[in-house]
Amino acid sequence: MTIAVLNQAGQLLRDDLPTALFPWWSFTKPVLAALVLRAAANGAWDLDAPLHGRPLSLRHLLQHRAGVPEYGGLASYKSAVRAAEPPWSPARLLREVNSDRLDFAPGAGWNYSNSGYLILRQQLEHLHGAGLAQIMQAEILTPLGLSARLAQGAEDFALLHWPAAGYHPGWVYHGCLMGTAQDATRLLQALLHGDLLPTEARKAMLLQDMRGGPIPGRVWSEIGYGLGIMIGAAPNVGRIIGHSGCGPISANLVAAFPELPGQPIVAAFVQGGDETPAEFTAVEVAAAVAKEQAGKPL
Repeated sequence: MTIAVLNQAGQLLRDDLPTALFPWWSFTKPVLAALVLRAAANGAWDLDAPLHGRPLSLRHLLQHRAGVPEYGGLASYKSAVRAAEPPWSPARLLREVNSDRLDFAPGAGWNYSNSGYLILRQQLEHLHGAGLAQIMQAEILTPLGLSARLAQGAEDFALLHWPAAGYHPGWVYHGCLMGTAQDATRLLQALLHGDLLPTEARKAMLLQDMRGGPIPGRVWSEIGYGLGIMIGAAPNVGRIIGHSGCGPISANLVAAFPELPGQPIVAAFVQGGDETPAEFTAVEVAAAVAKEQAGKPL
């Protein structure tokens, strides 16, 4: 396990492995959401307009309310990944999940959908006329001075701190950023407190649309979702804003704790495909850092 911690002002408080690289998994989703919200703020899109004549909208996709079927549990997908096959094309992936047959009418339910975020990726690439790696680099990563990048091939995952065991990042269809734990905290700090997003776009991102919880065996006393970002709570630390993620190699939680002294931002990465240990560790570390910031003994 490794931890990095910033305070709200961006001061680095802890970084266990400053140069180690980790896959960020679904912490990539807030970055995709930021790109969509920036484009909408610039007048390129209406978040609530029907997408290509279908009843779903970009906002529905960002909220996981579009009804697009999820691919993670698809037997053919899991079999292909286990067999170390080359990743399918996005078109095949969407055919395999039968993406035109929605699980529910858009807006009428909530279902976490990586497939929906693939559609968001496709919309961004069409708008910019470029691949997602180039878009993220130009719009987000280079302006922030981060060394993180979108993993595109097995050669990228060969550089990870924990062995990738042949897993190809192309199986993560919305894209998988990779970078240091500190870079992950700095990216979240910029999203929440920097100028990556106009004020109204940030407010829209942080408007909690889905509410639920608690989740048995997990840290959450409440769980929710905004636009590409998790918004929940846990005992003793209050509100948590960020995103967890997991894959065959590792898992993580990158989150801000705005109700604690110093408003720490914590990135916790653990080996193995279960985000639960990362979530509990991040909460414990945030509470300890808050006591330090408040001048109280640990």
